[in-house]
Amino acid sequence: MRPVGDDMSEEQRISRRDFMSATTWAIGIFIGLGMAVPAAYYIIGPALQELEEQEWILLGSTSKIEPGEPTLFKVKVERQTGWIVNEDEIAVYVLTEDGRNFIAMSNICTHLGCRVRWIGDQEQFFCPCHNGIFGKEGEVVAGPVPRPLDRYPVKVEDDKLYMLGG
Repeated sequence: MRPVGDDMSEEQRISRRDFMSATTWAIGIFIGLGMAVPAAYYIIGPALQELEEQEWILLGSTSKIEPGEPTLFKVKVERQTGWIVNEDEIAVYVLTEDGRNFIAMSNICTHLGCRVRWIGDQEQFFCPCHNGIFGKEGEVVAGPVPRPLDRYPVKVEDDKLYMLGG
């Protein structure tokens, strides 16, 4: 005898085992998606984000630079990655021959990343790690260095020298 109000046929009913199986699968899929979506964003997200805009960094006054003599400028820059803020020190050599056109060069050797120093009496940059030698404008003179010193775009506004950096 069928209970009153039970209009479902025997084929339409779902067994307890089938219901539990479907529920378990649904919960598993829900948890899997909950883990897969953040993981996919972690992998693909950086490619979708726009590159950080580079900003002009104030190096100092142009009056500090003697024509024909590379001058070392050191600047502290704050960089933020997520919630972490780091303070980096950037050091560049700036050269001018006429007081109007400036060249900013990295003080890091292109061979293995050692710091180069200017030797005025020889008019060369010297890398003490592997005897790399660069000319006054950063060109390779001798040693195992693969390319010239890296250069940065510069601009002058109100007798202040700025370097483009990110």
